[in-house]
Amino acid sequence: MAPHPNPQPKLRLGTRQSPLAVAQAEETRQRLCDAHGWQLSDVELVKIRASGDKIQDRPLADIGGKALWTRELDLWLAEGKIDAAVHSMKDVETIRPASLHIAAILPRADVRDVLVGASSIQSIRRGATIGTSAPRRAAQMLHHRPDCKVVPIRGNVATRLAKLAAGEVDVTLLAAAGLARLGQTGTGTPLDADAFLPAPAQGAIGIECNAANDPVRGLLAAIDHRESRLKVMAERAFLESLGGTCHSPIAVLAHLEGSSLSLRACLYSSDGAERIEDTLICQADDLNAIRSFGGEMLSRASAGISALFDGLQ
Repeated sequence: MAPHPNPQPKLRLGTRQSPLAVAQAEETRQRLCDAHGWQLSDVELVKIRASGDKIQDRPLADIGGKALWTRELDLWLAEGKIDAAVHSMKDVETIRPASLHIAAILPRADVRDVLVGASSIQSIRRGATIGTSAPRRAAQMLHHRPDCKVVPIRGNVATRLAKLAAGEVDVTLLAAAGLARLGQTGTGTPLDADAFLPAPAQGAIGIECNAANDPVRGLLAAIDHRESRLKVMAERAFLESLGGTCHSPIAVLAHLEGSSLSLRACLYSSDGAERIEDTLICQADDLNAIRSFGGEMLSRASAGISALFDGLQ
């Protein structure tokens, strides 16, 4: 008897090709299968090479910013080659095309940064080189350790750890969530998130689809985690209010208590010498209050900070 052809998948999930991106897509597939009683074969993972993965020798801010992580996935969605795309939400532009919809945010993972190469920020040797291309991490580290030097370093987790092992830098910083998803939870020292605030939406996985595709939106809604969505959308609203770019050192973290949301934020100058911090408490879904808070906070910032932001247009 001739074998049956493979059944048509119920959903095609687009993902970048990096090991971390694929791990995030696999988690999304498993959650979809658990929610709908599907087999893993019912969700096809479509691996797409993003522009950001092709260019590894320059800081992201110098070559097009966050759009380099989403451009190809957006195109495949528009052309109907995939039904949904899986993203690290901290890498997704704040303003997205109206044709796309963030249909699900998975339960948010560990938001902390992990210091690799030293047991604490204080124990880093004087004059050490810190490997990071993230303005937020660079500014926060220089705020704590102005004696150190920041060296740009890009690539996936394995690449950055290899550069550290080769002595190209003395220490580096990685996202705890990414390390956990790659099975490397024992790597480095997690930094207290309240003392070293994360990037907006750090640790969150989002799934995006075409806004007009109601059937797919319905399927994805089954894995949307409301608490994580509220926190992520609050942090993204704050980011939007600042007109931040990949050059802007922005650190923010939302906490939920019932229907109340607490948003703590810090803005820095590039060298970490100047810093402004504030906290907002509001209703969890009051994005307008959050946007106003961001604009007001930016209006009080020093010239060395405000020059790195465009603010609300």
